[in-house]
Amino acid sequence: MLPKMNRKSFYKFLRQSSLIAVGAGMLAASFTDAVKAQAVYLTDVEVRGAEFISEADILQACDIIPNFPYQDYDLAAIEDCLMMTSVFEEVDVRTEDRTLVVEVQELNTRPGRLEASLAYASVDGVIGSLYFERYNLFPQTFGSLRLDFNTEIKRATASLYRNNLPAPGFGIGFDMHLASLNYDDTSYTHEYARLEPYLAWSLNRNTRVEVGLGYRGHRQSDIGAGASALVVKEQTNGISAPYLRFGFNHSSDAVLDDAWDAAGFQFKFDQFFWNLGTNDQLTDSRVAMSSYVPLGNDFRFLVSVSAGYVNGLDGNATRAIDRFFPGPTDLRGFSPRGLGPRHAGDALGGNKYAVASFEVQKKLDTMFKAPVYGGIFVDTGAAWSLDDTLGGVIDDSQRRRSSVGLSLTFNVANTPVSLYVAKPIEKEAGDQEQAFGLSFTARF
Repeated sequence: MLPKMNRKSFYKFLRQSSLIAVGAGMLAASFTDAVKAQAVYLTDVEVRGAEFISEADILQACDIIPNFPYQDYDLAAIEDCLMMTSVFEEVDVRTEDRTLVVEVQELNTRPGRLEASLAYASVDGVIGSLYFERYNLFPQTFGSLRLDFNTEIKRATASLYRNNLPAPGFGIGFDMHLASLNYDDTSYTHEYARLEPYLAWSLNRNTRVEVGLGYRGHRQSDIGAGASALVVKEQTNGISAPYLRFGFNHSSDAVLDDAWDAAGFQFKFDQFFWNLGTNDQLTDSRVAMSSYVPLGNDFRFLVSVSAGYVNGLDGNATRAIDRFFPGPTDLRGFSPRGLGPRHAGDALGGNKYAVASFEVQKKLDTMFKAPVYGGIFVDTGAAWSLDDTLGGVIDDSQRRRSSVGLSLTFNVANTPVSLYVAKPIEKEAGDQEQAFGLSFTARF
């Protein structure tokens, strides 16, 4: 127990304490100034050596930021923090001029996966799939293979891609597509095979340019009884020829980082020149744009637009297998091959199409520890224009279709589930509606 002090002793103690406090404060300030003098403000941060773990994830994992007064013990702490993630074999953190360099060597240099899945869509039914991918399948080469199959769809897609060839920022790829499509709502079978080597140039993480020179063989055959006279006229047992493709893709940082609270946009353009060196040469242009803007913490407004145009280069007519068929992935409320010019019950597609979607989404809550998103949307668009209308028998004029509806996206046991309810508010006679859409993919 402290002894009691009279008033004189108390004031003496207070004066002595104040002098000690002032002295301690001056000492602490001197120490802080000395520390700041030794610290180095680094204006930039650069991650090197990471192939499969994103730079953003590495920086976020250990709170690595630019414009901070780093000292030696900070660099050591960052190294220890990254090593504790158990995904790196080596970590070296150092300074170069005004840049903090984080150089890593990952443990798993050949990550990959093999999975089987069942997917369901309202019109196409259950589709079985096998998927395989591996990084460094060959030295510095990514490879993948996907197989999809049911009674109507038999499809295989394979890809190889090697980065930093022939120079940094460039890459060389190879795609293969094989398919036999025999939908129960069409009167023909569409079979095709595509082989395409291509060169890609990544100007930065946001912008990519591709140029491909490939070879395609496809045919529109097995015409059923009662088919449209135009489908019968378009029948071909095979067109095999080279083609040329140009592609451009640009995405904002918000899209790449999947950031909900920042405005984002994406633009994609592809230009094909099909059947080169034949009497069936075609030009095929496709563009897709999308953007979203946050509206507070839990809302965002999305806008997307896509369009396409295919045309014969030598006055030749297109075929159904060349034309566009916007469906529920573009214009909800209508089934695949559910809108556009029709004849004798056959959907004929259009040489031109344009679709726009406007949607307000809201974060609703979580379900099974995963976020749930709800939306209200308006979709509108059309497919139109044929080279041959059988003397005016077929109406190929531009007729707008529109729909309104609700959407919901969530996960069930790590299975993504998307559903919507849509009501067409502008439609034409003969259109095939799809008021309800459900899709899920179960992996095992």
